[in-house]
Amino acid sequence: MQPPDRLPTCSSNHHDSAICGRVKLFLYYLKKPGLLPAFLIAVFIYPYAGNCFAETTRQTSKTVFSITTIADGLEHPWGMAFLPDGRILITERPGRLRIIRQGKLQDDAVTGLPAIAARGQGGLLDVVLHPDYVNNGWLYFSYVTGNGNRTGTEVGRGRLSGNHIADWQTLFSLQPKSRAGRHFGSRLIFDRDNYLYITLGDRGERFRAQDLNDHAGSVIRLHDDGSIPADNPFVNQPGKKPEIYSYGHRNSQGAALHPQTGRIWIHEHGPQGGDELNVIAPGNNYGWPVITFGKEYGSGEDIGDGTHKAGMQQPVYYWVPSIAPSGMAFYNGDRFPDWQGNLFVGSLKFRLLVRLELEGMNVVKEERLLKNEIGRIRDVRVGPDGFIYLLTDEKNGKLVRLQL
Repeated sequence: MQPPDRLPTCSSNHHDSAICGRVKLFLYYLKKPGLLPAFLIAVFIYPYAGNCFAETTRQTSKTVFSITTIADGLEHPWGMAFLPDGRILITERPGRLRIIRQGKLQDDAVTGLPAIAARGQGGLLDVVLHPDYVNNGWLYFSYVTGNGNRTGTEVGRGRLSGNHIADWQTLFSLQPKSRAGRHFGSRLIFDRDNYLYITLGDRGERFRAQDLNDHAGSVIRLHDDGSIPADNPFVNQPGKKPEIYSYGHRNSQGAALHPQTGRIWIHEHGPQGGDELNVIAPGNNYGWPVITFGKEYGSGEDIGDGTHKAGMQQPVYYWVPSIAPSGMAFYNGDRFPDWQGNLFVGSLKFRLLVRLELEGMNVVKEERLLKNEIGRIRDVRVGPDGFIYLLTDEKNGKLVRLQL
């Protein structure tokens, strides 16, 4: 009998693919009575089978999954988006937009993006599709740019034409820009009414987050063409930026739309402790740096006025010590029914994926997955295939898929 033409393949990360392949071949023959002597099973398969499958399969409190590396060789990847034709767009913080086609990272970066200032934590950040992308082709990007030493987050849009971004339009520019090289944010997300939300960090200058005449440390809300909605909370108020939707945020690098309520959830980095999970609402002040569950770096001294203050919002959930959250997605696919409605958050500091179970607005359980297995998790998305995709923020970053 000839071996089958195609066999299930082992993980590309396995250290001995030859042994792993032979194990799977023998397991195939094992289904054919009489073709495999019992002594071969005992001597050859069992010593290696555990190693072959243990590296790819993970047992959690709710389900079993495996991990597959789709692509590596990405330089500090930051955001991803899935095109209707199956291609995946990946932003690299140094300023490149890459395409993965049929599981292969294309050699040439996409051209046509504006000049990007890749300094400190800044560079090319997030990418999202317009909700009506199939008809209008708009792609939205957040990135850092500026003049001389003064930089800040901007948002623009363009259309992918071949390997080039055409029809570029700049929609938003943080003001004022500054010399700091940290806390740029920035995630982009559309709500069900096609409003665009932009998360912005405090630029490392904490009290800017309480200044409504300063975009830093806020969430911005715009129409899809960059114009300002008339019902934004600070429209026509002197000394207040009309683009601001909520404020008092330190540095948010994760945003997700709740699949049932349609409300936008964000998380943000705390200082030494005090990372927060928040649900944003118009005009709300989320407290930074007046209230926080974090402490000053190094000294551990208190920051601001404690953890509570009238007129300032409490987080839905917080982490002490900090996990350094980045990327976030509600699971609403059909591949992992036991994870339905769960919230997944990447952790840069602990190099893991956090799974949160919710009851309404309350987190009732936290589970930590993949600790120190794949690297610093920068972005988390649910793909159109119902699997979970992760980006690792490394010099040699990866796109990884959680699958059955």
